[in-house]
Amino acid sequence: MNLFSALIPPDDVLDEIAEALGAPEDGDLRWSRREHWHVTLGFYGEDDADDRGDRLAGRLADAGPVDVRLEKAATFPGVLWLSVSGTGLHELALKAGAESEGRPYVAHLTLARFPRDRPEAASAWEERLAGFTSRTWTATEAVLIRSDREHDVAHYRVIRSYELHHARA
Repeated sequence: MNLFSALIPPDDVLDEIAEALGAPEDGDLRWSRREHWHVTLGFYGEDDADDRGDRLAGRLADAGPVDVRLEKAATFPGVLWLSVSGTGLHELALKAGAESEGRPYVAHLTLARFPRDRPEAASAWEERLAGFTSRTWTATEAVLIRSDREHDVAHYRVIRSYELHHARA
């Protein structure tokens, strides 16, 4: 079991992504399921859900809503993703524990994974989605998600949610 916090885009934004993707059938890409699309704020690995949930509640208590937009595709080694922009998003992620793993926070929504030794596997999709831009939405809730693997398949379950209600400065 792994834990992470995230923002989940609204259904109409998920529809925009699905429409842009169509029905992909690339053999080298393992596509993320729509119900797994999210913007990670912090990744915690194996942790006690109650303890992490309480700590996150304290850290996000004064957090306000953020305006978020998904944009063009890019890649990390082995990962095809959409970039994410939003005023206050980086600060929210830091509150949630981003960068605690020792690497800089890069807001993204994972679309697919591919073999690291085949970076060209995602290049056509990166080009195809270069002009993608979703509508901007206001994220008013962050969630704590539990990820369990069963038969090599990840299953996500929201175990706690946090209202982002503090007034914007």
